[in-house]
Amino acid sequence: MQIILVSRHLKAARTVTIMPRHLVMALFVFVVLVFSTSALFSWLSVHLRLPLVEDLMLSMQQQEAKKTRDHLNNNLQLMATRLGELQGKVMQLDTLGERMSGLVGIKRPPVADVAKPGQGGPYIAAPMSAIELQHEIDRLAGEVEQRSDDLAFLEFKLLEKRVKDRLLPTILPVKNAALGSPFGHRSDPIAGLRSMHEGMDFSAETGTPVVVAAAGVVLSAAYHPEYGNLIEVDHGEGLTSRYAHLSRMDVQAGSLIKRGTQIGAVGTTGRSTGPHLHFEVRMLGVAQNPAHFLKQGDEYALVKRR
Repeated sequence: MQIILVSRHLKAARTVTIMPRHLVMALFVFVVLVFSTSALFSWLSVHLRLPLVEDLMLSMQQQEAKKTRDHLNNNLQLMATRLGELQGKVMQLDTLGERMSGLVGIKRPPVADVAKPGQGGPYIAAPMSAIELQHEIDRLAGEVEQRSDDLAFLEFKLLEKRVKDRLLPTILPVKNAALGSPFGHRSDPIAGLRSMHEGMDFSAETGTPVVVAAAGVVLSAAYHPEYGNLIEVDHGEGLTSRYAHLSRMDVQAGSLIKRGTQIGAVGTTGRSTGPHLHFEVRMLGVAQNPAHFLKQGDEYALVKRR
């Protein structure tokens, strides 16, 4: 690159030729000057303690410290909020666990009261450090997880209990009826001889509704020479119930019926001396005392005794 210098003081124009090496050397000199000036200024500011520089550095340090404190305070606030949420969650799960334990019928072990020695003194607040907060959060998170597992187990047991209650014949097949012959040995009402009564009799007027004592599937609904109009219901796991001497049958074999569904009406068909319902409960074909099942319901206490 050539630069032509023209001046009134010069008799003739001069030409200056700038080579690439000249540019490189000029750039190198500029960088060295900038670096040297910066280093000299830093050395002078440190050793001579210039007020302007000290104020600038102090201001920068204070700003950095403030940012650090704000960040730490925000983190501590978030951790404290999380800690409060976990504490509330633990209390909520404890309350819900107590309620579900009562519904399921599982007694939770009582918390032992440990006698503490006398304590006292002035209250002096001692905020937790970040490490202590994190440890407490981890501990409460573990408790929440454990209580959630316990609650899931109680929920399963509650569901199991509800299913079991629906499948167990625990409601009265005839409402507002009087209890006749109970389960067990008796004198046969027709032959007058000692016999085994494999069910319970509920005395009521002809046409009184009869409901199924538990959910199930109708195995049969047909006339029997001794039972008269007989409905047999399968409740699963080998448990069945029978409803005999009916004047009317409202279901058919194979019907899926819900607990408390009306299936017929009281009558005196078959081997009977008067209108009543003969109710049986059998396990794997063996007659069981229906009172053992009905007593688990809320209606058995209302049965009229003769």
